Amino acid sequence: MSRSRPSFGRTPTGPLAGILVADFSRVLAGPYATMLLADLGATVIKVEGLTGDETRGWRPPVHEGEATYFLGTNRNKHDVVLDFKDENDCALAQKLASRADVVVENFKAGGLKKFGLDYDTVAQTNPSVVYASITGFGGNNPQPGYDLLIQGLSGFMSITGAPDSAGGEPTKAGFAVFDIITGLHTALGIVSALHHRQESGEGQHVETNLLSSALSGLANQSAAFVTGGVIPTRMGNEHPSLYPYLPLPTGEGDLLLAVGNDRQFASLCRVLDIPEVVSDERFATNAGRTGNRTDLAPILIDALSRKSAQEWYDLLTAAGVPCAPINDISQGVALAQKLGLNPIATPENTPTVANPITLSATPVSYDMDPPGLGKDSEDIKQWLRE
Repeated sequence: MSRSRPSFGRTPTGPLAGILVADFSRVLAGPYATMLLADLGATVIKVEGLTGDETRGWRPPVHEGEATYFLGTNRNKHDVVLDFKDENDCALAQKLASRADVVVENFKAGGLKKFGLDYDTVAQTNPSVVYASITGFGGNNPQPGYDLLIQGLSGFMSITGAPDSAGGEPTKAGFAVFDIITGLHTALGIVSALHHRQESGEGQHVETNLLSSALSGLANQSAAFVTGGVIPTRMGNEHPSLYPYLPLPTGEGDLLLAVGNDRQFASLCRVLDIPEVVSDERFATNAGRTGNRTDLAPILIDALSRKSAQEWYDLLTAAGVPCAPINDISQGVALAQKLGLNPIATPENTPTVANPITLSATPVSYDMDPPGLGKDSEDIKQWLRE
C-alpha cells in the first residue's frame, strides 16, 4: 500500500531506511527492539502517554537530569505524546498505526483492543502491517511480565548463585537479561516478517513473550531438562559440562579460565609448568576433568598462586588459552575502545552504548539523541492530520 512518509529532519540510511515504525512500547524489551530498528535506518515514532515512559523516572543514575535507563534504549527516535483516553489523540494513534509498516506494543495482553489499536483492528485498515506484540506470558495470558519475575519463574534463578551446600541462594542477573533477549527476538521476528512481506505483500502478527524467550535463552540448561531429563542446579561460577571454566584465585586477583578442549588444557598446563597433569588419566579428557574437578582444582590453584592474574592473563593469552581478569564495566568499555570496537556512540550530545551490528554495505547510523517527552508532538500531529 502507498504510505505517507514523515520527514522531521532526519534522513535515515541503512537497510531499513523507508520503514516506518509506530512504537507503542515502553520500559525495555520493546524500546530496545525499536532502537535497534532505528539504528538500522527505520523511522521510529515513539508514542508516550501524558506522564511518559516509566523509565524516565527510573533514576539514579542520570545524564544532564535524564534517567540513563531511558536514554540507553531510545536513541534515534521521534517522540509524540498521545493520550489514548482522549478521543482526538486516540484517533491520531489509530491513524499512525494505519500508516505504519511496523507497529510494536507491549501492553498487557488485549490491553489495546478497547482503543482500536490491537492487531485485528489495525490490520483491517492496514493489511500489510507487521504488528509485533510483546507480552510476559503470551497473548492469552493478561498478567503483566517483569524481568525479575521471569528470572524466577523460568528457572534461571535456580541455576544462578552459589549452591545450597555453600550457603547460597537463588540470585538474579545483574541486568534485565530476558527483556533484552526478548527485544532481540522481537527485532528478528520483525525483520523476518518484513522480508516475507516484501516477497508476498502480506503483513502478519509477530508475537514474543518473556517466558518463552527465557526458556530459549537458557539454551544448554533448558535443553538439559527438555532433552536429557536433568534438572540443573546452582553451581556458583562453575560449569556443568566443562572444567576448568570458572574464576580461580591467583597470587593477586582472580583469573577466569575458559578451557573448552584438550589442546587448550595442555597449553594451560605447559604455561603453568605442571606438564605431568596432562598425562594424568583423570584429567586427560574434558569428561574426566569435569568429573574429577575436586581433585584438579587444588593443583591449578597452587600453580596459579605463583603469579598475579594480570601476569597469567598475558602469558596464557599469548599461548592461546582463553582466560581473562574480572573487569568492572568501565574497564570493559575501555577494553572495547582499546580493541577498536568503538563501544560509545554520541549522536548529538548524549553518549550511548553503540549498536553491536557491523554491516559492510549498509552500516548503522546515530543521528538523534534520545528524545525529550513530546519533542516532536506538534510536527507528528500535523503530519497525522494531513
